[in-house]
Amino acid sequence: MSAYTANPQRDRIHPFLSNIAEIRRRARQHIEESAGTAAHAGDCDAVLRLLNMALATELVCVLRYRRYAAMDTGAVSATVKNEFMKRAQEEQSHAAQITARIVELGGEPNLDPLSGSDRGDGEYAEEEMLTDMLAEDLIAERIAIDTYREIVRYLGEHDSATRQLIETILAAEQEHAEELANMRESMRGQARAADLANHRSAQA
Repeated sequence: MSAYTANPQRDRIHPFLSNIAEIRRRARQHIEESAGTAAHAGDCDAVLRLLNMALATELVCVLRYRRYAAMDTGAVSATVKNEFMKRAQEEQSHAAQITARIVELGGEPNLDPLSGSDRGDGEYAEEEMLTDMLAEDLIAERIAIDTYREIVRYLGEHDSATRQLIETILAAEQEHAEELANMRESMRGQARAADLANHRSAQA
């Protein structure tokens, strides 16, 4: 279930998710408002608004993954940090593609969505918090996937170039979600194994 509804207390704890959820809310609102027009997806202004929503999604994720890659904590190995940097670069590539399409359509890319991503203190000292952060990322990926699916359905056959771009990004995000789920499960398994080993050592 990818729904993430507004909740003031939760939004303070999970600002990244609240940002992604707000982007999705705005995208759905644009779709609902534009779907009733005669031009439907042929309305260039509507397409540009949706592309900027997609751009916002990619940009907040870029910032998120770059923060992970820069974390100064033993909880994140060099290999995992490299994976986060790779993911940030992929999201940046998506953002560049969306930006180029916006310009092609005569629009202006919004490079400051929601004033950025989550700005927490940037300190992640406890090892178990990494799996919690990955859980947030997984929810965010699923929200993004749902949003992109709606954009694809909205565009239909009216703008095949934009639709194909979003479909390509959608496929990549689906792959990201699967990778995140596998990474989180692997880390949880390693943590359980370490706990079991410590327990046995204490009993020896």
